[in-house]
Amino acid sequence: MAGARLVLPDGIVENGVLAVERGRVAAAGPGGPAAVPGALDLTGRTVVPGFVDIHVHGGGGASYASGTAEEALRAARTHLEHGTTTTMASTVTGEIDEVCRQAAVLSELVEDGVLAGVHFEGPFISRQRCGAHRPDLLRDPDPAVVRRLVEAARGTARMVTLAPELPGGLESVRLLADLGVIAAVGHTDADHATVLRAIDAGATVATHLFNAMPAIHHREPGPIVALLEDERVTVELVNDGVHLHPAVLELALAAAGTSRVALITDAMGAAGMGDGLYPLGPLQVRVEDGVARLVEGGSIAGSTLTLDVAFKRAVTVTGLSLADAAQTLSGNPAALLGLSDEVGSLEAGKRADLVVLDSDTLDLVAVMRRGEWVVGADRLSPARVG
Repeated sequence: MAGARLVLPDGIVENGVLAVERGRVAAAGPGGPAAVPGALDLTGRTVVPGFVDIHVHGGGGASYASGTAEEALRAARTHLEHGTTTTMASTVTGEIDEVCRQAAVLSELVEDGVLAGVHFEGPFISRQRCGAHRPDLLRDPDPAVVRRLVEAARGTARMVTLAPELPGGLESVRLLADLGVIAAVGHTDADHATVLRAIDAGATVATHLFNAMPAIHHREPGPIVALLEDERVTVELVNDGVHLHPAVLELALAAAGTSRVALITDAMGAAGMGDGLYPLGPLQVRVEDGVARLVEGGSIAGSTLTLDVAFKRAVTVTGLSLADAAQTLSGNPAALLGLSDEVGSLEAGKRADLVVLDSDTLDLVAVMRRGEWVVGADRLSPARVG
C-alpha cells in the first residue's frame, strides 16, 4: 500500500508506504506510489490501526447474550465491517446459570480468534443504577459466584463490571485482580471514598463513565471524580452524541488525558441495522432515530454506534487529532487488554489490522484484519507507475 497518510505511534506520515507480509505489518513509513510498483494506490486515504472495542453487546441484529455462536459471529462480523478488528463480547444481567452457558459458547469463539475475550456486565450492579438490566435478576457480588462466572469462561474472561459498594464488592475486586481479570466500576451508587477503596483493591476501568452512576456534586464528588482523578484507571466513554453531551466528553478528556480514555460503542443488536424492536438479554429495546431505549421505562439501552463513526466524531466533533483518536480507539484499549504486542498500532511485527478512511470525510473505505481485506478491497486500485 502506498501514497496514504499513515497514523503511526510516533506521528503522521504523509504519502507513506505500508507493507504487509504473512498477515503482519512488515514496514510502515515514508514513500509514495512510485516507490512500490504494483502497490495499492492509497492517495487521498488515511490508514489507522484497526479499532479495539472493550465493551459491546451485539450488532447486525444479533446479541452476544443470545447464547448462540451464530448470533455472536454475526455481531462480531458487523463490527468488523465497521473497523473493529479486535472485539470483546459483553453479556448483560441474567440468571447465573444462563450467563455461564453464554460464557461457555463465547469462550469457544475467543479460542477460535474471533473474539478477544468475555466481559460480564452484571448481575453484580446497583438496583438504583441498573439502567437496561432487569432489577429482579441483580445480586450482590458474592466472590464465590463471581469466581463461578469467570471459570465458566474457561480462561477467556477479561473484565467484570460491578458496584463496589455492594456486600462482597471490594472482596470481589481483589479476587478479580488476583485472577488477572479486569475489575470495572460501573452501574454503581458508590460514594467517592468507596470507589477509591475499589481502585486500591485493584479496579482499573470505569464502565461508561457518567452513565449509570451519580452525577458530580460539589460536596459529594461521587464515583466520577474518583475515577477521573486516579491515573490507574482507564475510563470508557460513549461518543455517540446521545450518552454524553460533547462538553462533558471534552471535560473527561481534559481531566483524564487521552492516554486514559477508551472510546467504546456499548452497542446492542441494532448497531448496523435500522430502527425497530430488539432484545437485550431478557429485555426488549425500541430503537427510534438510532437511539436505543427500553420499551419498559425508557432508559437508554446501549447504543447503535460503530467505532468508525466514533472515530469520525472524535476528530470532527470532539476535536481530537488523528493520533489521539487512534490512541483512544486502538492503542489504549489494546494496552488495557494486554494485547499491545499484537494490535493497537501500525508497527512492524504487529498484526496487519487496519482501517482505510477517506482523508477528506473520514468515512470508512476498507478494513483489513490479519492481512486479509474484510470489506472495501474493490474500492482500492493498483498504483500507476511511470
